[in-house]
Amino acid sequence: MLNSDIIALLPRRSERAVGSAYKLHCYEVINGRLDVLASRLSGAIQARGFRALPVPASVRYDDERIRAIFSHKMAAHLAGLGWIGKSCLLVTPGHGPRVRWATVLTDAPLEPTGRPLEERCGNCQECVDICPANAFTGRSFYAGELREARYDARSCQDYLRGLEQEAAWGVCGLCIYVCPHGRRGDKEICHHAQ
Repeated sequence: MLNSDIIALLPRRSERAVGSAYKLHCYEVINGRLDVLASRLSGAIQARGFRALPVPASVRYDDERIRAIFSHKMAAHLAGLGWIGKSCLLVTPGHGPRVRWATVLTDAPLEPTGRPLEERCGNCQECVDICPANAFTGRSFYAGELREARYDARSCQDYLRGLEQEAAWGVCGLCIYVCPHGRRGDKEICHHAQ
C-alpha cells in the first residue's frame, strides 16, 4: 500500500517537497522493497525444488508500446485482488489504486484462491476528468480489448516528461489521488461510485 498522507498532497505535486516525497516513497522505495521481496520469495520457492522467476515491480521492456514484460495488474486482477479501473490501474476494494505490485512466476503447485472481481467504478469518472494529459477514454475494462481503447500511454508519458523538464521531481499521480476507492478515509469522495 502506498503512503496515503503523501498521496493526499498530490494536488500540490509541483512543490519540491511533495513531488520528491511521492517519487521517492511511493515509487522508488516501494519498487525496491517489492523487488527484494520477490527475490526472497523466489529463493524460498527454489529451495523447495520449484522454478521461480521474480518479475521486477517497474521495469519497462517495450519502449514503443510503453509496457513491462509482464502485467502485474492483470495478474492481480485475475487472482481476484481487484478490478481494472477506468484509469487502467488495478483498483483494490481496501486501498483503491494506492498499491504497487511485483510478481513471482513459478511452477510450484499452487491452488487458486480467488477469481476476477467485477468493476466497481460505476458512473464515476473522477480519474478521467482529473487527468491533465487526457489519457483516459472513460471506457470500462473488457478482457481481450486492447489497452489503447481505454488509455493513451504515450500522452501520459509525454506529460510526465514535460513535468520532469520543469523539475527533476516531476510527478503526477492524480488518478491515484482522486479514486474514491482509495480515498475512503478522506473527507471528500466521489459519490458516483457504486
